[in-house]
Amino acid sequence: MSGIETRSARPTYLLVDGENIDATLGMNVLGHRPAPEERPRWDRISEFALSLWGQPVTPLFFLNASSGQMPMPFVQALLAMGYRPIPLAGASHEKVVDMGIQRTLEAIKDVDGDVLLASHDGDFLPQVEALLDGERRVGLMCFREFVNGRLNELSARGLQFFDLEETVGAFTTPLPRVRIIPIEEFDPLRYI
Repeated sequence: MSGIETRSARPTYLLVDGENIDATLGMNVLGHRPAPEERPRWDRISEFALSLWGQPVTPLFFLNASSGQMPMPFVQALLAMGYRPIPLAGASHEKVVDMGIQRTLEAIKDVDGDVLLASHDGDFLPQVEALLDGERRVGLMCFREFVNGRLNELSARGLQFFDLEETVGAFTTPLPRVRIIPIEEFDPLRYI
């Protein structure tokens, strides 16, 4: 996976809302703060993005650095995987990660490129909706059962959904999820 784009190839912008993915995984799927081995493999996510549309990928990982501290081992790991960490800071009441992603989605509206957003957050609804212009592909990497309902409605306008566990393969072990399973995807071996 390379974050280097060529001028002739249309890019895919991968925007990761790590806080949202981690919180959804912890609160809704696991019921506890995820241990390192329970967290997504971020390299698998960027590899999936690269293979999905066969385009160069610009992977951006948004971090809240309002405390004045950065998790340097994690930042170094992201850099080694080709991500561009974006540590943002602001006042304690500001949702700096959401604000940064919103601004980035708005900026992408004015450039050529497709978008993959890793989040479940309805705060991005106006920006995602604006990107669904019929000219670009827009996808959401998520746990489908926890996506904001208004974002779900955008599937009729072309928003694609990619399940982090089932489609992307971002986890090394099966997660204890309870979700609706289309019969054609049902694998009884997973349950026996």
